[in-house]
Amino acid sequence: MTSVAEQLSTVIQKTTRLIELCNALQEENDLLKLENQSLKVALDTSKGKHTDLEEKLRVTKLAKSIEGTSEKSLDIKQKINDFVREIDKSIALLKK
Repeated sequence: MTSVAEQLSTVIQKTTRLIELCNALQEENDLLKLENQSLKVALDTSKGKHTDLEEKLRVTKLAKSIEGTSEKSLDIKQKINDFVREIDKSIALLKK
């Protein structure tokens, strides 16, 4: 049977080893927390950029739809003017 001194020495060695492992794990935990925080900041930044780009896309689509409407309106106005001219010519011919 081992002596109390040897048992105590073994307990002290194991305790020292556990303390070293605990310190190493604590350092790793701290590093992971920092990495997690930086990833959260990057994610928030990306979300902000994504929101900005969606807004720009919405505005661009709206501008294009308005632009297209303006062109269509001009085409329609031109056709109406052409019809009015033709009607005026027809009326003028009927009066003769």
